Amino acid sequence: MNKTPDAILFDLDGVLIDSEGLYTRFWEETEALYPTGIPDFARFIKGTTLPSIMSLFKPEERDDIMDRILRFDSALEYPMFPGALELLDLLTERGIPAALVTSSNPEKMEQLERQYPDFTPRFAAVINGSMVSRGKPDPEGYLLAASMLGKDPENCVVVEDSLQGIRAGRAAGCEVWGLHTTLPLETIAPETPFTFPDVAALLSRLL
Repeated sequence: MNKTPDAILFDLDGVLIDSEGLYTRFWEETEALYPTGIPDFARFIKGTTLPSIMSLFKPEERDDIMDRILRFDSALEYPMFPGALELLDLLTERGIPAALVTSSNPEKMEQLERQYPDFTPRFAAVINGSMVSRGKPDPEGYLLAASMLGKDPENCVVVEDSLQGIRAGRAAGCEVWGLHTTLPLETIAPETPFTFPDVAALLSRLL
């Protein structure tokens, strides 16, 4: 994008908080306990909503898995990526609204807000997984965020780390900047020509 974007729409896990490794281990252990037969399950589900993930397990397994998720999330501390808050503050200073578009459920968002009370107020719009009927790679979440901000998606930038998320941003008509925090650069690069190692590198680019 040659001009300043009208808004920047951020994914959460693997973009602003360094949690993907923790969730990868959780889903690897869960899938080992309740095999789905899906190769590389933890990577396959990245960026998708919890209802979509749960649909991949047998009905009789879901109550126990949900209980495990709730216990896991309630004890989890979410480390913020270096540069994340500074990047959001820089956008505020420049008058560029930011939106958060995450597949996370409301319970996880409440846990995150308890740890970082000043985090979500930095966003002009927050979309969580309970607010959409179709998860990534469907563009619904990003289209909803752009609509809430009153912006044309074609003038917005999406920042994502997963293939599902990158494809959702592209399907929404947004320019997508990929971060190779979760997947290797060679996996991300074919999906978008705009790549950064992490948000700190993105911050340095915008300064």
